[in-house]
Amino acid sequence: MTWTTIRTTDHHWEAELMQQMLTAQGIPARVIAQGSTSYPSCGLSAVLQVRPQDQWTALLLLSPMEDEVQEA
Repeated sequence: MTWTTIRTTDHHWEAELMQQMLTAQGIPARVIAQGSTSYPSCGLSAVLQVRPQDQWTALLLLSPMEDEVQEA
């Protein structure tokens, strides 16, 4: 199966939360940890991936609402 990266984050927990949101909508997703850390309090960076055919739907689901974008 081919996977496409849609998000990279400095916090593994953040990628896992996004994965749960996508899975709840029926979109298969996976989190890949990147790098390593020698400090327990530092989070590992992570990559969130989805299948290529789900890329745009996943990006839309994870994007901020339009009202939030206009206020920023």
